[in-house]
Amino acid sequence: MDLCNFSPSYVRAIAPYQPGKPIAELAREMDLAEEDIVKLASNENPLGASPRALAAMENVLMEVARYPDGNGFLLKTALAEKYGVELNQIVLGNGSNDVLEMAARAFLAPGTSAIYSQYAFAVYPLATQAVGARGIETPARDYGHDLTAMLEAINDDTRVIFIANPNNPTGTLLGAKELEHFLEQVPHTVLVVLDEAYTEYLPKDQSSDSIAWLKKFPNLVITRTFSKAYGLAGLRLGFALAHPQVADLLNRVRQPFNANSMAQAAAVAAMLDDAFLEECIDINDAGMKQVTDGFKRLGLEYIPSCANFVAVKVGNAAAVNHSLLKQGVIVRPVANYGMSEHLRVSIGLKAENTKFLQALEIALGESK
Repeated sequence: MDLCNFSPSYVRAIAPYQPGKPIAELAREMDLAEEDIVKLASNENPLGASPRALAAMENVLMEVARYPDGNGFLLKTALAEKYGVELNQIVLGNGSNDVLEMAARAFLAPGTSAIYSQYAFAVYPLATQAVGARGIETPARDYGHDLTAMLEAINDDTRVIFIANPNNPTGTLLGAKELEHFLEQVPHTVLVVLDEAYTEYLPKDQSSDSIAWLKKFPNLVITRTFSKAYGLAGLRLGFALAHPQVADLLNRVRQPFNANSMAQAAAVAAMLDDAFLEECIDINDAGMKQVTDGFKRLGLEYIPSCANFVAVKVGNAAAVNHSLLKQGVIVRPVANYGMSEHLRVSIGLKAENTKFLQALEIALGESK
């Protein structure tokens, strides 16, 4: 179609992001009962949402005919109180993915570049390419970010650096001291986007006090989400914390009403339910041990993870994944990250993890 040829070449060259396979889709493809399928592909919370969050959604259900608060006052107030920031430092997003793209739209353009690591979240190159900027991928170190290599990659046209901590899909973690030292060396003209989508799963002794760095580094943006530990993935809600002037720029490219009413209400309630969050973290810790102990028993290498998923080396990952699908288990192939021998597995409930490990043993035997 001639019309499409007028779209910018960098847009036409984009390979769209591929989400995890939905349960209903696998049920149709393999003629399986949906209730028999285990989905461990998208790093979702196996406990679902907090009861308080569900009740909060019911309370606003009758208001869905009205537009949400476009400024998200109640949610921003709750976030400001929780994290010790000002309202003008907060940017709401339709998932943290939305905020990542805002950063690209606000600071990147043709003739500029963004830096991200090998094996880092696939949205970073996509967001960069979508605005016609040049992506610079630096080699990973032990499947994680090599901050020295990222510093060396900075040049005159670099405007953004994307860092995921913990990283997706590898689960690797950068320490607080090395991250802070890195920020001290990055030119103040380069925005550093620190993606902390999985930070709630970190033990306190591994967590970085990244929010305190906002006062020291005005070129820092921290992104977080309610999709993972808070169990609100279906509502699509994330946020950024930044210097007020940076937040102002992000808000200029933000879509109006990008945070819906139910999401805002649920998020406020979820942040108050500390007991539920602790339960989710405990289940994840126990599940991680269950799954990695299973890998050891099967003689499989895996990348130690600080998140709610783990990447395991299975050899012929495509064949193993197909066998798992036939058995009603959905995990995430990561060949698009250059990890063709690995699968990424989300941590589920005990019974879900058990079914996965049993299916994996069968799949490994079939793939030989």
